[in-house]
Amino acid sequence: MRRTKILFYIFASFLLIAGLLYSNRLLILRYSLGWITDIRFPREPNHPVPWESVSDQQKSLKKDRPPNIILIMADDLGFNDVTAYGGGYADLGVPTPHIDSIAEQGVRFDSGYSGSAVCTVSRAALLTGRYPSRFGVEFTPTPGALARVGADLYDAPDRLHPVVIDKEKAEKSKSFNELGMPTSEITIAEVLKSKGYHSVHIGKWHLGSTEEMRPNKQGFNESLFMESGLYLPTSDPNVVNSKQDFDPIDKFLWPNMRYGVSYNGGKWFEPDKYLTDYFTDEAVKVVEINKDRPFFLFLAHWAVHTPLQASKEDYDSLSHIPNHRKRVYLSMIRSLDRSVGKILKAVKEKGLEENTIIIFTSDNGAPNYIGLSDVNRPYRGWKLTFFQGGIRVPYFAKWPGHIKPGTKYDHPITNIDILPTLADAAGAQLPTDREIDGVNLLPYLKGREVQKQRPLFWSDGHYQTAQFQGWKLIRTERPNKKWLFNLNSDPTEKNNLIAKHPEKQEELESLLLNYNKQMIKPLWPSFIEFPVLIDKTLDQKQEEEDEYTYWVN
Repeated sequence: MRRTKILFYIFASFLLIAGLLYSNRLLILRYSLGWITDIRFPREPNHPVPWESVSDQQKSLKKDRPPNIILIMADDLGFNDVTAYGGGYADLGVPTPHIDSIAEQGVRFDSGYSGSAVCTVSRAALLTGRYPSRFGVEFTPTPGALARVGADLYDAPDRLHPVVIDKEKAEKSKSFNELGMPTSEITIAEVLKSKGYHSVHIGKWHLGSTEEMRPNKQGFNESLFMESGLYLPTSDPNVVNSKQDFDPIDKFLWPNMRYGVSYNGGKWFEPDKYLTDYFTDEAVKVVEINKDRPFFLFLAHWAVHTPLQASKEDYDSLSHIPNHRKRVYLSMIRSLDRSVGKILKAVKEKGLEENTIIIFTSDNGAPNYIGLSDVNRPYRGWKLTFFQGGIRVPYFAKWPGHIKPGTKYDHPITNIDILPTLADAAGAQLPTDREIDGVNLLPYLKGREVQKQRPLFWSDGHYQTAQFQGWKLIRTERPNKKWLFNLNSDPTEKNNLIAKHPEKQEELESLLLNYNKQMIKPLWPSFIEFPVLIDKTLDQKQEEEDEYTYWVN
């Protein structure tokens, strides 16, 4: 009898625990990634980064060496977040003079496009000079936990379009760290090796986190790798947080992001200050240490990606901005511009300015899920969409003596053009065993040739875009819809001409057909699709007549 009673209590306790676990399953899943991270990757206290010094044998005379290259990529920075194009937030006390100075002293690309409307694909295009679909990078890696909780997090009675999740594919998908760019691809860093460059990566990677996929195996000699996504711990007295309760992605990020970096694949450790400032200070050290040899620095800032966190110092300096979310966001832009200024100053002080190429851009447009409506003005659309707001980005470059100051370049350029351009500048050979989709921009920037019109493509599963001679086609299966725009007369994509110009639709469809024939099967499947309103931020009321598309991932 006593044994039966014990078994009953054990069984009842088991049912109670199981019930508690089930009723709190979303909470557990929402926090599981962070808990697992804490167990697997305990973080060490801050310590100096042991950057490699330059030996006497590696030093080269300045007159004989190819140009240094500094490539600065912001994350989710919108077209309207800088003042160089006439917009921005100067009236709110947040101009971007240091970012703008690159355009003033070099070239402003007035039709600068990202490689995709989302980070991984855009970065893969940048580093390889190729359409990432050629090597199977069609989608951005997504944690499986997000797929398991995405629909429930997103569920709300006022949201008209559901999240679509293939849970079977999500369960079968490889782990987040295993999804990335194959090592068979040749990066800018690998191309520059033949000319004696020392290549350094700092910041975000998002192209795979296994040992084989990290920057050190993709041509970079050194890598200060962002392991997670907090700018400072949320309770740090020097940080100000802005949480968006209406955003399911934001709800997932806050409990799961951590504050940590690693050097050359070593153990995680904590930076010693606000992340943007930390990456900047380390980038300045890289410039100083490598001043006597040709170097390539890829500074991939996390700013201004969510979670929105400002340094208290920047936040306090913008006390005249009443909206807390906007004040935090503009504080982040302020720190990003300051970063560029410090790097420009370091280059000049070390006597490297005349022989250094500096490029600044963003991986894609700003998202609608931060709830700020003006970030991509004057363009429609957001990150995750192929409307101009998702892929038109700030794009500037300077190279004294080679690019005339104040140049404004109108022809469309995109991330795939960076590798062939830098290879020519460095005197390096392009790979001959594969298709390089980008073009070398130097002959055009120097006025020796006029760039010919060429089609450009963006691809995200069934969601695809072709652009040629000012005409742009966007097509998607969810919803089953097509848009056709004449960007020459309608740069902000207000008039869908799909019914009026069937000949242009047919021309662009044919270009897409030819493009798709050349691409391979994605290395991993998509298993989640999120709806995105084209003209509204996520916190605005959704209405039946609102145009929308789906991000396929």
